[in-house]
Formats: sequence, structure tokens, C-alpha cells
Amino acid sequence: MRRRDFLAALALSTTSTGLLSACAQAPSGAESTPVPAPVGPDELRKVRLRVGDQKGNSQSLLRSAGLDRTPYAIEWSTFTSGPPLLEAASADAIDVGGVGNTPPLFAAAARRDVKIVSVSRGNVTSDALIVRKDSPLRRVEELRGKKIAVARGSSAHGQILLTLRKAGLTPKDVQLVLLQPADALGAFNSGDVAAWAIWDPYFSQVVLETGARVLADGTGTANGYDFQVAGTGALSDRARNTAVGDYLVRLAPAMVFSDTHRPERAQAWAQDTGLPIEVTRKATDAGPNLPIPLDRSVVDSSQQLADVFVQAGEIPRPFRFADYVDTRFQQQLAAVR
Repeated sequence: MRRRDFLAALALSTTSTGLLSACAQAPSGAESTPVPAPVGPDELRKVRLRVGDQKGNSQSLLRSAGLDRTPYAIEWSTFTSGPPLLEAASADAIDVGGVGNTPPLFAAAARRDVKIVSVSRGNVTSDALIVRKDSPLRRVEELRGKKIAVARGSSAHGQILLTLRKAGLTPKDVQLVLLQPADALGAFNSGDVAAWAIWDPYFSQVVLETGARVLADGTGTANGYDFQVAGTGALSDRARNTAVGDYLVRLAPAMVFSDTHRPERAQAWAQDTGLPIEVTRKATDAGPNLPIPLDRSVVDSSQQLADVFVQAGEIPRPFRFADYVDTRFQQQLAAVR
């Protein structure tokens, strides 16, 4: 699609009629949540929408697609991974933000005040378990008893559990070293850990800079979901709720645009983050996230991943993933997918 087609679809999807709905229905039978009526243009212009981002991901998506000129101000906050972003959303320090498939599971287990409001699916080859280029390890089974760096509650945390299970191992058979990416990189380069479970753009960066090898990726195990998650405080506020809806229906076509305009996407990503263009090109060429319906299949797949965490003892209590899903914006998003 051309950029002007995206803008036309956006205009249609963000009318007052499109923004107004009676309630938000979770696809698996969770209780309906009343949705505040949208505000008009004058009140919307007064909103300062606080958006959580990781490595400039959403910000550069909007900019490269020409969809960053919003009728409200956006205050961007950058997070190294999903868990701290969700803590900020629950504390009403941000209104909405993007995370991988695993952070919402930890947020739900901790009863955070957040709701999943949209979903996209990306490539799974960037959900990788890597080793140094001189490592003797060739198979996941050889990691028994060895240290693996991973960010707690990140999408990589979920992926390492699935990767270990596929190889006939459990977290007790290895030593998971819980580190955020910056600390994990140091441990990986120094040999303090044997492997690192990581995602893009960190994955592309470390492979290009160090020649790291992929021991396993998400093929056949990962669902590839990324979520936009909003704080319940933002969703209950008329003005912020209206802005969240507008933001989501900008982000969805921006994802589609990035698929057919990958050079522009890579350039904007590099400019917004300071990452080398070679890194953003590699990450972009692996394939973008594309919007999909927030439906029962997404809920079921996510519940299965949640159950894996519970069975592994990484999450202390079972919970219903559906209770943290809010589909109030799905009708709007269907117009621009």
C-alpha cells in the first residue's frame, strides 16, 4: 500500500464513531469493561500521551511511515526490555507501550494494572540462543550444567524455556543467569556465560560485532507475538483512552508500511537509536512485525506459554491470560490491517 492509502485508512478509523464502543470484550469470556466515550479534537490536542518504547522501535516505525504527526503530544520513554516498561504502565508512569510475548505473563502473575490492547506477529529467527564464535557447543543438549544469560520476564525468557524443553532439558538442568542486555553482553563477551538468549536489535548487533553463532532460534517453538499494553489508568481516562486508540491505528499501518519499505525503516531506526545502519538493516531484513487480530488463537497460545512458565516454577501461580486482554480497539484496527 502507498503512504496516502495508509493515511486515508487512518482517517476513517479515527473518527468519533470509530472510537466509540460500548464495552471491551475479552475473546475468551472475561468480564466486559466499560469504555469511556471519546473526546473531541479540541480536548485531544491537550493530551500528552506517554509511550514506552524499546530501542526506538515504535517511534521509528511511525516516523518512517510518515504517521508521527499526531493530534496530541507524545512523550517517548525508552526501556531496555519489557518488564520495566510494564512496571511503568502499571504505576501509571506511561500510558501504552510495546513488549514481547513473555513480559505480559509476568505482569499478569504479579496482578499488574495493565491490559493487552493489540498484537502483532513477527519473525521468530531473531528469538535466538547464541554462543560465541569460538564456542565448542553445537547443540542445545550440550548446555546441561552451563550458564545461560537471559533477561527475566523478557520474550527471550519464554523462548529459552521452550528451547530447553524441545531439547529434553528443564531450567534445573542449566544455570539461568538473569541479566538485562547491557550486563548480559559483558558476561557473554568475557565468557562468564556459555550462551545468551536474546532478541532484536540486540541479536543483530552482537552477531555482526562479534560473529556469534546461533545455537537455536524460535522456529517451531515461538509464537512470534508482540503486544501493545496499556495501563488501566490510561484506559479509564477519556482523553488518554482516545489518544491510545489513535496511536494504535497509526502503529498498525506503520508496521505494514515497514514491510514494503524496509530501507526507510532501517534508516529511521538507526537515526532514532544511534545503532549502526548495518544492525538495523539486518534486523529489518529478518522481517517486521505485522498486525493480527487479538483473538482466541492469540489468547490460547499465550495461555500455553504461561502454563510452561508455571510448570517450570518460573511463575509462582497459574492465572488466566484472557483476564488481561482488552479488545476495545479491535474494530478500529481491523480497518487498517
